[in-house]
Amino acid sequence: MSGDGLTLNDLEAPAIAAGSLRGRNVLILGGGRTGQATAAFAAGAGANVTVHDTDTMERVVGAAEAFAGSAIHTSFGDAENLAPLLAEADLVVHSPAVTLGFPTVRPTIERDLRAFATGAIPLVGERGARGPVLISEPEWALRLLGNRWRVGVTGTKGKSTTSNLIATILARDPSHPVELGGNNGKPLIGRAATLPADTRVVIELSELQLPSLHSAVDVGVFTNVTVDHLDRHGSVAAYRSVKRLLADRIADDGVMVVNLDDPVVAAYGGIGRVEMVGYRLSSPIPGGVGIVGGWIVAAGVLRAPRFGGGVAATGPGGRIMPVGEIAIPGEHSVSNVLAAVSAALIAGVAPDAIRSAVGSFTGIPHRLETVAVVNGIRYVNDSQATQPDAVAAAVRSFPKPLVLIAGGRSKGLDLTDLAPIVAERCSAAVVMGELSDELEALFRSAGLQRIERATSVESAVAVGTSLAHEIGTPSTDGIRATLLLSPIGSSFDMYNNPFGARGEAFRAAVLAQVEATQ
Repeated sequence: MSGDGLTLNDLEAPAIAAGSLRGRNVLILGGGRTGQATAAFAAGAGANVTVHDTDTMERVVGAAEAFAGSAIHTSFGDAENLAPLLAEADLVVHSPAVTLGFPTVRPTIERDLRAFATGAIPLVGERGARGPVLISEPEWALRLLGNRWRVGVTGTKGKSTTSNLIATILARDPSHPVELGGNNGKPLIGRAATLPADTRVVIELSELQLPSLHSAVDVGVFTNVTVDHLDRHGSVAAYRSVKRLLADRIADDGVMVVNLDDPVVAAYGGIGRVEMVGYRLSSPIPGGVGIVGGWIVAAGVLRAPRFGGGVAATGPGGRIMPVGEIAIPGEHSVSNVLAAVSAALIAGVAPDAIRSAVGSFTGIPHRLETVAVVNGIRYVNDSQATQPDAVAAAVRSFPKPLVLIAGGRSKGLDLTDLAPIVAERCSAAVVMGELSDELEALFRSAGLQRIERATSVESAVAVGTSLAHEIGTPSTDGIRATLLLSPIGSSFDMYNNPFGARGEAFRAAVLAQVEATQ
């Protein structure tokens, strides 16, 4: 270490501005987007920064460009040299994927990091303790946000769409700036300390990030909790317990927003520690949001005290907007809209602003994103659908003829119940990656006979396009068939930095088709 250690106060924005990190040794574990942003922030605060990653710099997306010509030291491609770096570190900041106890952490890294953790000061309790600090980027970002209003969003599926929609709605209220970050690939660490004090911050939180959090959010939004990431958590119960952590990270005077149609999430509403706003696809409970007569309605949702308190404004009968004005596709999207409307009402956003924002929101990249329509073939990028329920919702969102592109690395999930849905809703499938054998066997046993193989996203688009043209039929809207990337598996078998990479490859391949027709 370069001194007598740090206190937790030294990690907060006022202390950093006064030079608390100047000359300190800061070690960043993980060289991806999170690590790159954290390294830049710490270096800007005057720290001596080293970034460690067990992968080579060439394989980590953006790393070479991020660190070229900078004073940041790098240690890539070596899992054995972490111990001496830890021995010199005053502050160790780990990316969510390098969280102790996760199988994503290599054994040598786990060993050395756990030894460091035993000597680090606790992140909760006495703030005056001094020593080395081990903290995650999401937790550090929360501390840097200070008293800014924070909405945390989690769920097995729908959290990205919901968090983006919440931010979109909040932005319609000009009285407060809005910032979106977290699991959407935009780490907050570099922006958190300099945001205006009245900024409303929306944070997408994954099961990787939640176990590393100790600080609180003001509103915790749950979309649903089904089954995912058994490759990391081992059992359904363990995965669900991680998701539940957000309920424990809501401030005592905060609000929990829960999906009453999801039995796991609905049970969180019974905890009773904080106020609850429940939403469902039927008539609302008192203090909640629901649907009556084709309209989204609120039944006395309370605004947060800092935004005036009292009952949030609505139209007559609690009306907010007609369900038919929702622009994003899929029946499952209605539930996500209800969650976002609930958060917006808590923030005191006017109902006409909510209606306008939702009506113009067409979705986000990699979530049922129509990339293009070429020669009657609609290309849809749903690359973040890596869980059976999400894929089932995707294939139910489009009529036949429908060609599914699926594959990737297994997440340890049972896909048996998904196969009949795919066989019923899809006309053909293209399988790729490590899941190819399993998916082909499952789909064929369920009755889907037209299945082709591909070795990459690019070849899958080519094969899928040929299939779509072959089975396509004329329609009144000009769409002959839909080619849907909804992969089921993760993309770690093809991409080192998986966030969005597979979807970007799909989009590039589709746009190449567009260019070829011009």
